[in-house]
Amino acid sequence: MQPLILTPGDPIGVGPEVTLKALHRWRERPVRVLGDLEALQAASEQLGLSLHLPHVTLQAPAPTDEPVEVAAIREAVTALQAGRGAALVTGPIHKGRLIARGFQYTGHTDFLAALCEREGQVMAFVGGELRVALVTVHVPLRRVPDLLTPGHILHVLQTCHTALQRDLGIERPRLLVCGLNPHAGDGGALGTEEITAISPAVDQARARGIEAIGPISAEAAFMKARQDGGDMVIAMYHDQGLAPLKAIDFGRSVNWTLGLPIIRTSVDHGTADDLVGRNLADEASMVAALTHAHRLATQRERAQG
Repeated sequence: MQPLILTPGDPIGVGPEVTLKALHRWRERPVRVLGDLEALQAASEQLGLSLHLPHVTLQAPAPTDEPVEVAAIREAVTALQAGRGAALVTGPIHKGRLIARGFQYTGHTDFLAALCEREGQVMAFVGGELRVALVTVHVPLRRVPDLLTPGHILHVLQTCHTALQRDLGIERPRLLVCGLNPHAGDGGALGTEEITAISPAVDQARARGIEAIGPISAEAAFMKARQDGGDMVIAMYHDQGLAPLKAIDFGRSVNWTLGLPIIRTSVDHGTADDLVGRNLADEASMVAALTHAHRLATQRERAQG
């Protein structure tokens, strides 16, 4: 059984703490931790938890000019592409600190897409009551309307449909597609993106046999999802999807990157600098990320015989 590869993320955030706590709860599959060993040792001493677990191997990435968390991600992807791991589980990175040091990406998702030489990745969240995918991610709100093209929205719908079928075994996924504007534009009175971009994408998706429903107002989409009226909500922008998700599922949901040739899951929280060193960081999302990665890896291994 190939191990999961876990990168704890920013060594001065809560990543080392939640990694260590989660590994003490985890037994389903071996884990190779690739990251800053000094930060993990410091967390071990502060928490009173051993670093030496029979199902875990620890390794620092090869020295480079990059921040250690970036080097670890790069090395992890190389290992996965070479077949030396089952899936990637990532701890939180701090985008601002990394960008100040020359990092050229808006986060894990863009960086992983570049490393895998694969465009069109989709950020999704699963694990609690809701499943949510984002059409646009880390962009200013004023740019969102220009990025909502029928082609891009259709790509997100197709990617979500394929992942839900292949990796979660949902035979006919129902996708609840949010509008951009209040009341999904109210027939054009409150905005036209539903007419010019979202509806055409939904129509094209249906023509491909995808059960896409919408555009509908975001509040209706999330209500329907909670009432078992859909398998995934497709949100048009970051906070439209993540505000309700985190209000309902924080600590249970998992960031799942769709459209990559590797499996990648992640915690649903940031570096939480205010909690560092206080033994207050909750490892539940890291445990959930390990659990979902193991589930996806096992399903793919079975499919491959």
